Amino acid sequence: MITIESAPLQGFTEAAWRNAHHRVFGGISAYYTPFVRLEKGDFRNKDKKEIAPERNTAVGLVPQLLASEPEDLLKIARWFYDLGYRCADINMGCPFPLVANKGKGAGLLPYPDKVSALMESLKQLPQMSFSVKMRLGWASADEWKQILPLLNRAELRQITLHPRIGKQQYKGEINRDGFRSFYEACEHPLVFNGDLHTPEEIDAVISDFPRLKGVMLGRGLLARPALAAEYLDGKQWDTSALYNKVEQMHQLIFEQYSQSIEGGEAQLLGKMQTCWEYLLPEMDKKARKAILKAHRIDSYLSAVHSALSV
Repeated sequence: MITIESAPLQGFTEAAWRNAHHRVFGGISAYYTPFVRLEKGDFRNKDKKEIAPERNTAVGLVPQLLASEPEDLLKIARWFYDLGYRCADINMGCPFPLVANKGKGAGLLPYPDKVSALMESLKQLPQMSFSVKMRLGWASADEWKQILPLLNRAELRQITLHPRIGKQQYKGEINRDGFRSFYEACEHPLVFNGDLHTPEEIDAVISDFPRLKGVMLGRGLLARPALAAEYLDGKQWDTSALYNKVEQMHQLIFEQYSQSIEGGEAQLLGKMQTCWEYLLPEMDKKARKAILKAHRIDSYLSAVHSALSV
């Protein structure tokens, strides 16, 4: 059975979004958190709140870590374990220069010695199950060829591959040929991530790569929260049903952020408007503009309700 997983996107797939999506739409077997990293040797308060078990109700939550040194990886993973998590994901795919230029995320991929050291450190945590999310490389689509043998020898639950290089970020076409070469050489269960926006596109990937463990949905799921459920149902939802569910999900997200954001109405409004960067790109342009231009919570909520009442 193919698994459908939710990708981590910084600033978007936070606890409020994950909890609301699971409750309203479902269809996801595992939700991955945006990466946790150390800052001056300690955990950020934001991360402490985001992965606190009592704040997370979505099924199959997998916290993700960002580290380039074994001691950092072990410190974060042990913290996950102390919180009750038994699976963790290692980020080797973040494409943003502020991360990659420090040799983290996709910036790890040109350095097989560093990857080898990280994989070796996993032996110190046999009680934890690890996975890796990565790209084909940072600057070259061949960099994975030095990395995959190291991963094949490691004890990993799975690998998720986004078939772009880091320097592309999310631009340009995905590299299907590169994915196929990786797929043929990978000895671990493999998950496809990247540019899946419709059930038909999911079907095509599964047909092309029948040994896949599953697919991971990112921007496609943010744009159309019903995507996983539609794939499992075998049919696309009509606009009325979709918008009704989106309004329910939006209300839950709003309630959760209203309780957790301490900076007042302006900060709450800014956070809610961020949701619309990807959500429902087909929406009427005037309706979207009214949502994004609202300056008060009441006018924002009114604009959202009006836009989703179809």
